Amino acid sequence: MSKYSSKKATKSPKSVDPGPQLRKTLARRTKNELIDVLVSLAREDRTVFRRLAARFPLQAPPEELMILTRQAIADATAFDTRWINYNFDYDQDAYEEVARNLRRLVEEGHLRPAMELSLELMDRGSYQVEMSDEGLMTDEIEDCLGAVLEALQKCHLPTAEVVAWCGQMIKCDRVGFICDQELLALRQQLEGLKPS
Repeated sequence: MSKYSSKKATKSPKSVDPGPQLRKTLARRTKNELIDVLVSLAREDRTVFRRLAARFPLQAPPEELMILTRQAIADATAFDTRWINYNFDYDQDAYEEVARNLRRLVEEGHLRPAMELSLELMDRGSYQVEMSDEGLMTDEIEDCLGAVLEALQKCHLPTAEVVAWCGQMIKCDRVGFICDQELLALRQQLEGLKPS
């Protein structure tokens, strides 16, 4: 699992690269055996699933994509309460999955589900930022929300719906600075006002 870590790296003892021996062994297996092993590993470990999904984009219906995104939001924003007010570790792979999935929902024309998931991300993500020392995950959250905000600037949804969503996003933001300028600008643009 790719995690952001605030701890200094410790020197590890020398190790042997398992790559050559593993490559040799796997080369003797059939394609179906390898697929079965990868699917089994992905079912057991969401980190493996995320890495495979990042490398080989998966085709999933919107309902399934929403479930996967909710799980990724939960994993990305999780933290150990014993580390409140510290720069604790967080799951960057999960944040990358959230960003990928939101982008896919937008590209496939499922903007409303992406908006709903963005609200969940803002609520949980801003809480994680609030509980950390420096809010190091703020950039990841903003990257996730970028595709949705960009799509809303040129979408054909009712203006009142998008303005209301902007208000909900701002209200969900516990720290008051995650995509705040972008949300205010979008709301003002839709209301016909000039951004300040």
